[in-house]
Amino acid sequence: MKRIILAAVLILAVSLSSYARRFVAEGKTYSVLGNYKIEVDDKYVMINGKQHKPFVISYDNSNLEVRVAVEMEKGCKKYYVISDNLCVQYVSNRHYFGVELLSKDLEKDGFRTSDSALNKNEYFHQKAITSHQGWRRDNTKLIAAYYPMLLNDVENLIAAK
Repeated sequence: MKRIILAAVLILAVSLSSYARRFVAEGKTYSVLGNYKIEVDDKYVMINGKQHKPFVISYDNSNLEVRVAVEMEKGCKKYYVISDNLCVQYVSNRHYFGVELLSKDLEKDGFRTSDSALNKNEYFHQKAITSHQGWRRDNTKLIAAYYPMLLNDVENLIAAK
């Protein structure tokens, strides 16, 4: 009987762990949101008619969760950054890595950049974060560190936790 119970508990533990998010990276934001953690989400996001398995960025001092869907296009890599507070996209190409407003064709999917939530001063500072030739590398760590600075009302995000 003990073996049956032990086997059932092991099967349950293995099946529950398969639904958990997979850890990717962590680091510092140097903002009031604290350190970040990046995981791969188990839920898909539909953008431009394509399903993407996004990364989820969470912060120590806030309940804010940001989803990052990555799409390869000819000559560039687009990172769609989606949260309840602010949606933007980061673009990485042969010349630079930087932030952009979401294009108008994403409004049909329910995503648009809110001007009231966007810190315009920081937005213009992030237009070109780096200039590099390694545009194919993963830039989700840079997004996790720089995205909180784009938010206008960060204090309310901390108070929510």
